[in-house]
Amino acid sequence: MLSLSNIYIQYGNRILLDRVNMVAKPGDRIGLVGRNGAGKSTLLKIIAGEMSPQEGNVVQPSHFTLGYLHQDMLLPKGKTVIDETMTAFAEVLAVEKRLHDVQNDLAVREDYETDSYAKLIEELGDLTEHLHHLGHATTQIDAERVLAGLGFQHSDMGRLTDEFSGGWQMRIELAKMLLRSPDLLLLDEPTNHLDIESILWLEDWLAGYTGMAICISHDRRFLDNVTNRTVEVVLGRLDDYKVPYSAYVELSSERREKMQSAYDNQQRVIADRERTIARFMAKATKTKMAQSMQKQLDKIDRIEIDDIDSSVMNLRFPPAPRSGEVVAKAERVTKRYGNTKVLENVDFEILRGERIAFVGQNGQGKTTLAKILVGAEPPTSGNTTLGHNVQIGYYAQNQAETLDPKITLLETMEKYAPPEMRTKLRSTLGGFLFSGEDVDKKVVALSGGERARLALACMLLRPINFLILDEPTNHLDMLSKDVLKNALLDFTGTLLVVSHDREFLSGLSTRTMEFRDHRLHEYLGDINYFLNKRKLDNMRDVEKRTVAATASTQGGGYAAPDTSVEALSAEEKKQLQRVVQKTEKRISELEGQITDMEQKMADMAFYNQPNADKLMVQYQDWKKELSTVYSEWEKAVEKLG
Repeated sequence: MLSLSNIYIQYGNRILLDRVNMVAKPGDRIGLVGRNGAGKSTLLKIIAGEMSPQEGNVVQPSHFTLGYLHQDMLLPKGKTVIDETMTAFAEVLAVEKRLHDVQNDLAVREDYETDSYAKLIEELGDLTEHLHHLGHATTQIDAERVLAGLGFQHSDMGRLTDEFSGGWQMRIELAKMLLRSPDLLLLDEPTNHLDIESILWLEDWLAGYTGMAICISHDRRFLDNVTNRTVEVVLGRLDDYKVPYSAYVELSSERREKMQSAYDNQQRVIADRERTIARFMAKATKTKMAQSMQKQLDKIDRIEIDDIDSSVMNLRFPPAPRSGEVVAKAERVTKRYGNTKVLENVDFEILRGERIAFVGQNGQGKTTLAKILVGAEPPTSGNTTLGHNVQIGYYAQNQAETLDPKITLLETMEKYAPPEMRTKLRSTLGGFLFSGEDVDKKVVALSGGERARLALACMLLRPINFLILDEPTNHLDMLSKDVLKNALLDFTGTLLVVSHDREFLSGLSTRTMEFRDHRLHEYLGDINYFLNKRKLDNMRDVEKRTVAATASTQGGGYAAPDTSVEALSAEEKKQLQRVVQKTEKRISELEGQITDMEQKMADMAFYNQPNADKLMVQYQDWKKELSTVYSEWEKAVEKLG
């Protein structure tokens, strides 16, 4: 059991943690939530022993083991991925070394009758039994299994850790931590550097983990899938709910409504009594009664409404100028970095008004293709073109880090603003929660979330009709992500978003492009459709392999015809995509017309009209057409896979 008692932290005039208490027991999966800067990461550092509170203490059992994954971890250089990961088994390696030393010593000793020789024989047996208990025979297999789950290929095992980006090095640290299986896992934004498949794998791993876990994350679906308790850090206190995140949101809202209702009722009672006391005090005969009533009123436990930080940015994209029908096009695009192939002969077309999500494992080319489309990086071969009157707004994965740290917020906005927007910069910054003296702060003083908000504000200074966002939610808290998503749902232009946040992508896109094996695999739906389809495809793949293996053993040579997207030519795919878009538009029109007609038909006056018969025929025709169009849509979707 872990216990936090009266933890107090203050920076200047701001109290970050005001004598907070918390107890974590085995089996607890705690989601630590709150606004950026509320003190979540500080609390993890205190639990991990990397920071001491000004008051209070942390109590944990003896021999307690802890793993802490945070955002600033550095790996030693010069080791391969598998060798670095195997350091997680430090105890196994130490026992193996001692066993090797004992075996070498016994090989050269001839004093078989001595006590020291007997002790070596006894130690040999103890070490062998201890290794068996530690499961040393499967350590490398376990390490490779965890690394594979986190996205590493078999060919990566022998590569040096130096060759990998910070995000991939973070995965190695996470693998080491999971393999140690400590009593308590502290995870600070573990999903920031993981793709969707790795997040799903981590969720499954945590489901079988027997220790305690405390996790900071802005990924709502991840928290719902792995936590059973939510602790909110808000205005210096901890609000504890014994439920996952989504249930906490509902309970928190209900609790606050009940508190507000009780507070309002009490205020009415207090006001009535104060008026009575004031009347009685004016009469000499009732002064004593009034004083008695005042004493009773003073003894009432006053209900206090907890303060909450509900400030959110005001984000709304201006109306998008009209672009051509084809917004962007890629033809046989190939991209290599040295000998590393990222994309190969990719054909891709984006039509006006489409909403497209790029998903897939990190390193498969999502960001690369986005950069090629905006002209930030050239393809190795092939070409890309933008359509007529396309005006791009691009939020890069590291957009917040590209801001000049030496200038102020206002100077940053002036740098990106056209002349006609200069008078609106302060009000725009105010909409992104930068008000008053904040605009004169240097960018270097901002947190990651504040920089992300500033980068988004800079995007609104010019009209855009093709918005490309690469991991826009990495540094945003829950409320800010909701504001951004709602703004994107209202955006009237064309949208392309690269993200691994399933909740953010849910309902946001109409096409999902998975990057796999240097190619694009298309799914005509949002992230939920994609995940369900991939799960079904994986099951079919297993069935196909089983059928193929059976046919092979029986001497058969049957192979199912290839009906996947890859079997279609680029032109065929393009035609099918247009059929889908055309039929979806017509389905929407017909459903609207049928609904309107049914509302009219609900009124008996409808049937007294002279043209009622014609309208009824029209109604039946629409229903028949709807059935036909639905059939066309289903066939096109099925062919596209």
